[in-house]
Amino acid sequence: MNKTLADQPLRIAITADPELPVPPELYGGIERMIDGLVRELVSRGHSVTLFAHPASKSPCTLVGWPGATSSSFRDTMANMAVLAKGVASGSFDLLHSFSRLAYLGPLLPWPIPKLMTYQRPVTRRTVQLSHALSRGTLKFSAISAWMQAPVADIGRWHVVPNGVDLSIFPFVADPGPEAPLVFLGRLEEIKGPHLAIEAAKRSGLPLVLAGNVATEHQRWVEEHVLAQLDPPHIRYVGPANDIQKAALLGSSRALLMPILWDEPFGIVMAEAMACGTPVLGLNRGAVPEVVEHGVTGFVANSLPELIAQLPGLANLDRAASRRNVERLYSSGAMADGYLRVYQSMLKKSNKF
Repeated sequence: MNKTLADQPLRIAITADPELPVPPELYGGIERMIDGLVRELVSRGHSVTLFAHPASKSPCTLVGWPGATSSSFRDTMANMAVLAKGVASGSFDLLHSFSRLAYLGPLLPWPIPKLMTYQRPVTRRTVQLSHALSRGTLKFSAISAWMQAPVADIGRWHVVPNGVDLSIFPFVADPGPEAPLVFLGRLEEIKGPHLAIEAAKRSGLPLVLAGNVATEHQRWVEEHVLAQLDPPHIRYVGPANDIQKAALLGSSRALLMPILWDEPFGIVMAEAMACGTPVLGLNRGAVPEVVEHGVTGFVANSLPELIAQLPGLANLDRAASRRNVERLYSSGAMADGYLRVYQSMLKKSNKF
């Protein structure tokens, strides 16, 4: 009898970039998502080997990268060799890469089914080259339809949105009449924290900002964010870990996403909606895919339009946001999506 995904545990190799452990201590949305996927796969009986930062603590077999950064040629060569050696053992049914495509270089022509998941903007030339070199053994996935669209004609693509651990982000039915707006994410211009402050000032609603500040953005943040604070009405609370993020999102009126770039997904939107907190975002990138306008939040084309939607928050059912995440953006839903992709890959390779 042929094996199927229903009755045969899979042996899966998963790769993450070497810079942060899986899961991360503070920020690192990709690493947190990988940890959620690993936990779901292991809980369903699959065997997972994770190639990642040596301090990673996901519940699976860990192979620590010897190289600490993807930007170093020497580190990339070292990590590439470790991955090739691991896959050469023949102990995996498939390889799922969340790391740099370069790590797959020597493995591209090998017959093992390979999935490259993109979490960042896709370079058309590298997709074309890797597709040609892989002889059809490399498939691609993106975390939003918006992200996939420019390269959908190259190779075989799948869309699997990122998922969040629902146990970390509990549902809050009513945060109370004094609940503030919240901005959560890296403090830099393209994320729009200054626009969140402007929205709070114009609407008269309180705002809490949380997030890390990279050194290269420190001067901009000091001028355009920190200098504009008006505590306790508008305040910045610094970086936040998972527990702090959940508490902050659950106690908020809405998450503001006034982004000034085409963000491929924005996991914080799913985290907020898991808590029942609606999202108000500008119409960029995947925001209109993730936010169901008038149900789980509002999508606006400008800051004045976003501010005009604030009174409508009172009419939204926070439970609808939670249900939407359970169905589409939970770790379980994400694992279901990738398992369907794995099944398709293995059938085409005649392994199952």
